[in-house]
Amino acid sequence: MRMLGLTSILLAAGMAFATPASAQEPVANTAAPVANAAAPAAAATPAVADPTLDASGKPLTKAAPGIGQPTADAITLQPQVTATGREAHDFHNYILLPLITFISIFVLILLVWVIFRYRRAANPEPSRTAHNTAIEIIWTLVPVLILVAIAVPSIKLLAAQFKPAPKDAITLKAIGNQWFWSYEYPDNGGIQLTANMLKEQSQVPAGTRYRTDADGPRLLATDQRVVLPVGVPIRLITTAQDVIHSWAVPAFWIKLDAVPGKLNETSFTIEKPGLYFGQCSELCGARHAYMPIAVEAVSPAEFAQWVKSKGGTMPAEVAAAAAATAAQNAAAPAAETNAAAEPAATNETAPAANAAAGNTTGK
Repeated sequence: MRMLGLTSILLAAGMAFATPASAQEPVANTAAPVANAAAPAAAATPAVADPTLDASGKPLTKAAPGIGQPTADAITLQPQVTATGREAHDFHNYILLPLITFISIFVLILLVWVIFRYRRAANPEPSRTAHNTAIEIIWTLVPVLILVAIAVPSIKLLAAQFKPAPKDAITLKAIGNQWFWSYEYPDNGGIQLTANMLKEQSQVPAGTRYRTDADGPRLLATDQRVVLPVGVPIRLITTAQDVIHSWAVPAFWIKLDAVPGKLNETSFTIEKPGLYFGQCSELCGARHAYMPIAVEAVSPAEFAQWVKSKGGTMPAEVAAAAAATAAQNAAAPAAETNAAAEPAATNETAPAANAAAGNTTGK
């Protein structure tokens, strides 16, 4: 009986000491979910707002009359916002147009003079002259000289239109489809867009987005705009999924065919922010007239923010991350070498320490 009583006392004391430890376990389990719940919140990054849209999701940049779009009753070319476009604009205005005007007036004067000088009343007996060597040399040589003079700036302009893009260019890939455009940004994390024409309010059901004057002119406004930076070279690559299309924006002096199974390339640099419109300019089927192009040109900082809002990356950030990774990989072997050298040094010093300890013990 005394043994049983002693055993009961020991068991009770053991339970008393064991109870605090077991009571702490639920507290630890309860705290763990709190810590786990806090971890995703800390890891989550705030969403980057699209700088081209307002709080309601509508475009901030409005279409400006006479800029980047056709103008009623206009007879001139659209204002150009690329270096190549300005060169072509000057070539047209200061070389081709005056030359065409001069030749047309000169030929008209010749026709009037011939009609008046050689009419029947003034020339009852027609001349039987068949050849005039001087005149034949003139009318052969002068057109040749005119064509040679035109060829110099013309070939220069043609070379500028297909000048390869530099290494720091932003790549835009335009893909023609029947009947809409899709886009890719290979240099910015593979961002993909699909742009369809915005219809008029009377053509869509209630609650569906329709075109407004802020979106752009009728038949030219799109539900997704191509966003490109100002002052940065753009490498344009075109192709198609079905038939031949053509990506054309008059304000950029760009018209590049999109051919299935083939990549065509050109480059340009936009000089002014704004909204610029174009269309498919290759007959591609029944709805060829409903393939508009809308390009919004923004500052490089806004473009970088827009890329991040679409989940993409900037090439400079990718290059910096690659450089940091390369530096870490280069530093790793050195750290492993140092770690391997430390045990060797410890092993070498250990016998000396043991010997010193033995000498002390011996004393």
